[in-house]
Amino acid sequence: MKALIGVAASFLLLTAVDALAEGDPVAGEQKAAVCAACHGLDGNSTVPNWPKIAGQHEAYLTRQAILIRDGERPVPEMVGIVANLSDQDIADLSAYFAGQTISPGAADEAQVALGERLYLAGNPDEGIPACTACHGPAGEGNPLAGYPHVAGQHATYTVNMLNKYRDGQTWGEEDANSTVMTGVARRLTDEEITAVASYIQGLYRAE
Repeated sequence: MKALIGVAASFLLLTAVDALAEGDPVAGEQKAAVCAACHGLDGNSTVPNWPKIAGQHEAYLTRQAILIRDGERPVPEMVGIVANLSDQDIADLSAYFAGQTISPGAADEAQVALGERLYLAGNPDEGIPACTACHGPAGEGNPLAGYPHVAGQHATYTVNMLNKYRDGQTWGEEDANSTVMTGVARRLTDEEITAVASYIQGLYRAE
């Protein structure tokens, strides 16, 4: 039953995104200055606390910006920035950043063995599923299901997000994807979070 509810919720969310005006990447580039201070003009943040959004799935970017703007996803640093963005502004920005190329990252060699094991196989003894189940073997994500591209993401940002999920933070009671992540992260230790975040930073988009 939970699986059916999750599928239905994802379908409704994707349908809502599809109902928005189509994003124009050219218009988005002209509006991108509002995002540049934290995410960089091309979506490659140089500050590890802020996520890289270059190459992220367009529908995912659109949905997250709307959740933040509408108060469903708590990101205090962004509230003032997105508050006055229209749905069209968000669609245009999402189309622009989705078309950019994420810069590569590198994993800490000391963390690779544990991080790779968690990412590819999970930890069955603790009930932790493999990250590949949702995010793919190369970290490419699943845009139809609403799971983001994660390869190359700053390890610091990923650690912060996993800690928030472990603390039970979701983006509304009906948000299936963040609910899935809270269920996974609550079983992760600090060591595991650090390792898998480092491994993800070193992943590259599949060609």
